[in-house]
Amino acid sequence: MLRLYSASRRFGLLKCAKLRRAYSAVADAGVEPVRGMDLGVAHSKLLLRSVAAVRNSAELQTLGVADGETRKMNMCQAINDALRLTLTTDDTAVVFGEDVAFGGVFRCSVGLADEFGGERVFNTPLTEQGIAGFGIGMAAMGHTSIAEIQFADYIFPAFDQLANEAAKFRYRSGNEFNAGGLTVRTPSAAVGHGGHYHSQSPEAFFAHVPGLKVVVPRSAVQAKGLLMSAIRDPNPTIVFEPKILYRSAVEQVPVDDYMLPLSQAEILKPGADVTVVGYGSQIYVLENAIQMIERDMPGVSCELIDLRTIMPYDAETVAQS
Repeated sequence: MLRLYSASRRFGLLKCAKLRRAYSAVADAGVEPVRGMDLGVAHSKLLLRSVAAVRNSAELQTLGVADGETRKMNMCQAINDALRLTLTTDDTAVVFGEDVAFGGVFRCSVGLADEFGGERVFNTPLTEQGIAGFGIGMAAMGHTSIAEIQFADYIFPAFDQLANEAAKFRYRSGNEFNAGGLTVRTPSAAVGHGGHYHSQSPEAFFAHVPGLKVVVPRSAVQAKGLLMSAIRDPNPTIVFEPKILYRSAVEQVPVDDYMLPLSQAEILKPGADVTVVGYGSQIYVLENAIQMIERDMPGVSCELIDLRTIMPYDAETVAQS
C-alpha cells in the first residue's frame, strides 16, 4: 500500500517535470493590463525591490538591519538563507523531510546537506504522520526540529500528530515536556495548474488548534524574518509558504540575522474608510482591488493589513483599523 501510494506521488511529480510545468513560476510581467491597470506581484508596490526601499522600511530600521548589507533574493532563496543561518547558529537544529537532502522539489534546502552534513539535513520516508511524529520527538528531546511537508495538500495524515500531540504536549504534561522546538514548513496554495492535490490552502484547519502558531508570509523579506521567528518561538509553529511566490516575489533581503514578530500584523497601506485584511499571496490581489476602488470611487480610502500570523492573529490592529 505504502509503495503504491509513494509511487503514485512520484509519478505525478515526474509527469509534471516532463511537461515542464514548474510549480512556482517567475513573475509574469507580460500579463495584459485589466481596465488599464498592471496587476499581480510583478507590478506590486509592496515589495522592497531596491536597497533604498530596505533603508526606508520602518520595521527593518527598528530591527537594526535596514542599513546593513542586502542581497537580491526570491522567497525560496530567503527561506534557504533562514535555514542556513539557523543551522549555523544553533547546533541542535536539524532539517528533514521528503527529498530535502538534495534541495527539495522547490530547492528551498539546496546546498544545506553538503554544508552541514547528512546527520543534520536528511531525507525521510514518504509518511507525513511519521515526519510530524519524528519532529515532535526531536523537539521534546531539546532539538530545534525543522520539518518539511512537501506539499500542504499532504499534511492531513499529520493532522492528529500536530493537533493532538504537538499542540497539547505542554498542557498535557503540566509544562514538564513540550514540542515548542518544532517548526513545520510546507508549500501551499494554488499556482493555476497544480490540480486538486497540489493547490490546497489548509491553514484554516490549523487556525482552530490552541497550542499551534500558524504563519503565512507574503514575500522574501517577510519569509526570512518570520521563519527565523517561527523556528525560535517556544511554541510549535506551522509556516505555510505560498508556492506561487517562491520565485515571483523578489526583494532586496538583509543578509543579517533578523526576526519579524509573530502575531503582529502589518499595515501595508493606511486608509480611513475601508479595512481590507489578508495574508500570503492574496495580499497582491487585495492591493489591486484597493487600487481599482480608489481609482473608480474618488474620495474612498482603503487600509490594507497583512495578518502575517493567522493563529493567534493580531486582533487589536484589525479592531483599531
